[in-house]
Amino acid sequence: MEESMESEGMSSVRMLGLKLPTDPRWVNIAEKSLEEILTDHAFCEQKAASSGISLIIKYPEKKRVVEEVTPLVAEEWGHFRRVLKEMNKRGFSLGNARRDEYVHQLFATKKKGGSREDQLVEDLLICAMIEARSCERFRLLSLYCSDVDLRKFYHEFMVSEAGHYRMFLDLAKEYLPENVVKQRWQTLLDQEAQIVTGLEFRGDRVH
Repeated sequence: MEESMESEGMSSVRMLGLKLPTDPRWVNIAEKSLEEILTDHAFCEQKAASSGISLIIKYPEKKRVVEEVTPLVAEEWGHFRRVLKEMNKRGFSLGNARRDEYVHQLFATKKKGGSREDQLVEDLLICAMIEARSCERFRLLSLYCSDVDLRKFYHEFMVSEAGHYRMFLDLAKEYLPENVVKQRWQTLLDQEAQIVTGLEFRGDRVH
């Protein structure tokens, strides 16, 4: 079973371009504290909606950003509500927001200075990275969570996150040359792998 999980982990990493697969034991630990992982997931969706709003406020003159990100905000907020509904069904409480150390460290890699387009692309690529890692984790839950209902639940989220990841990457290529975006993305992939390696291994966090 563990060999199968490792194989699937590598498959999702290749699909998303991530440099480091999630340890397959993460699923087993996460499902032992479903209230915690669902709570963290809910706040991840809320933060994703807030990040989308921030992009629109920060770059209102970028028509493609506004057009593409506006429906994403609505979708992410819908996801937040859906996770809340799942928690209520299970008798779980939302609890308090928690610091997302993974996201905090990712934003610390953001390059300073440059043009307005440079800064926009930095923001878009970091958003793409968060969506990619979320997609990878949701895929593992959709395959190996012992709760059949949650497998279906997380399969749908996995598909959605994959679309968001692709959208942010494509948007970045609208504002800087593709070769520049690809080079920066590869650097960010290396940095993300280092961040994941250095984080505490815990099952109560999506990231």
